[in-house]
Amino acid sequence: MPKPAEPPYRRIVSSIQARIDNGELRAGDRLPSIRRIADDWGVAVATATKAMAVLRDSGVLETKVGSGTVVSARASRPRRREGAVAPDRGQLVRAAIGVADAEGLDAVSMRRLATELGVGPMSLYRLVAGKDDLVAQMADTVFGDNELPDPGPDGWRAKLELAARLLWHLAQRHPWLPRVISFTRPMLLPNAMAHTEWTLRALDGLDLSPADRAREAVILPSLVMTTALSLAAEIEAEQSTGETFDLWWLAREARTTDLLHRGNYPRLAAIPHEVVADLDGLFEYALTRHLDGLAAR
Repeated sequence: MPKPAEPPYRRIVSSIQARIDNGELRAGDRLPSIRRIADDWGVAVATATKAMAVLRDSGVLETKVGSGTVVSARASRPRRREGAVAPDRGQLVRAAIGVADAEGLDAVSMRRLATELGVGPMSLYRLVAGKDDLVAQMADTVFGDNELPDPGPDGWRAKLELAARLLWHLAQRHPWLPRVISFTRPMLLPNAMAHTEWTLRALDGLDLSPADRAREAVILPSLVMTTALSLAAEIEAEQSTGETFDLWWLAREARTTDLLHRGNYPRLAAIPHEVVADLDGLFEYALTRHLDGLAAR
């Protein structure tokens, strides 16, 4: 079969990268505007914009006030480590998961991953279309690593508890995951879709309308992910400030005591401190109350 034609944006990327590699474009040199690139190449502005985004994400370009888009001082390709082998897509995805787990999703970039793998950033675009594509594959991979059992435990409630707890543990191991899950604009990820299908199958035999079954398949994971977002925010805050949850509260203890013991907020003052910090407990409480409601329904 003939080799598929390279997409227009990739041809633009390859051309600009080649001009940098052969010294025609050097660090600090200004690049044409997106409109000019679109005109020169006879492509849509959106195509030119995508090409420039790929180059910027890989660290080849940067924007400077007063100069526009210029070749980055880091544009030279890192030298491949001795003995390093060009990665395949699976290795790239696993490397990205490792970076995201340790440092957060914002730390994942083509340049960072290229350094990790000992290759040039642009070589990674042969494996994925860009960061959005990479993140989608990261999410699908972690779902695939955590398949639900077939057929699973007896009873719809035990099945839904299993599905929710597995998702909760998944979000704990990969705190970036809640940021990439959307229930209104879902990514079409086969392994994630398999989890949803398993949840819908757990509802077989219940007297629920198709609409209610669909709502349940959305509400259950959204309950998990909403709690997981608080967990992810706490992890990110601790990493960025070096301040644990307990230290954060201690630093505000005097102010908190003053506010809560004026008598204006007696119910808030009666809440045990440990309840707020116990996200596992909040998750279990929310899951139990939700399933109690479904049982009554």
